[in-house]
Amino acid sequence: MSTKLVFLGTSASNPTVERNLTATALHFQGAWMLFDCPEGTQRQMIQSGVSYMKISHIFISHFHADHVLGLPGLLATMSMHGRDYPLYVYGPKGIASHVKKALELALLAPGFEIVTKELRKGTIVKDELFSVSCIPLKHEIPCFGFSFKEADKMGEFQREKAVKLGIPEGPLWAQLQKGKKIKVKGKQFSPDQVLDYTKARTGKKISIIMDTLAFAGIVDFVNGSDVLVHEATFLEKMKARAKETKHSTAQQAARIAEKAKCKKLVLTHISPRHKSNEDVENEARQEFGNVVVATDLLELDV
Repeated sequence: MSTKLVFLGTSASNPTVERNLTATALHFQGAWMLFDCPEGTQRQMIQSGVSYMKISHIFISHFHADHVLGLPGLLATMSMHGRDYPLYVYGPKGIASHVKKALELALLAPGFEIVTKELRKGTIVKDELFSVSCIPLKHEIPCFGFSFKEADKMGEFQREKAVKLGIPEGPLWAQLQKGKKIKVKGKQFSPDQVLDYTKARTGKKISIIMDTLAFAGIVDFVNGSDVLVHEATFLEKMKARAKETKHSTAQQAARIAEKAKCKKLVLTHISPRHKSNEDVENEARQEFGNVVVATDLLELDV
């Protein structure tokens, strides 16, 4: 199953006719993850086919209004449509209080569990299929960037070989797929007996960097990303304003992508002052070749 990004909104500060406020959805293994939830996000989901009932995790980068005001309505819709399984919401310190206020604003007593977790540098979600890590950014208030990493595949499991060796189907197969040795009736088996290592592959890496000054630490964090989604609120001619408001220019984002050896750069969080994508894209291409300026509802297979 492919991994997919959907850009639900791409504007900075306020919506425009062409752009809703910035939010990004990531589809993986039949579920959705949502990165930020500004006003209008629900309607963008409906337009794009992103299922709000299949959202497993919501990651809030920071508490500025243009990144979080859509949360009360989204939680209300989930509850109204009978969601009965947990939702995980991650954000800076105070996220539990913000979710509580969102529920109060929506006059909502949800019929499902909402698990809140405060962000701290490092891995924040990890299971057998993927992990998500975060890094503190440099913005006016506490803000975090995120990196999704699909688990690496050691090799393709050879079912026929396992059966022939007499290894019973079930948990022992899973152990071998994780690279662990097992014992069956006193006999030891190793992964190399049942895995085809020629079909190993590195899992996809997708990094999402929102409101921040560009700084060297981002390079290490996003290093080797298949896709780097990076804010580009300003152009270089307004870099003084970018520094003042703690945002990035398109050129700065492109330099990060180049230094981090990313495969693709997608620019988002575009200031409404930019009436054309061309200037934003051209500036970034001075530093990095594979650039896309995101438009609302753009879908990108990774």
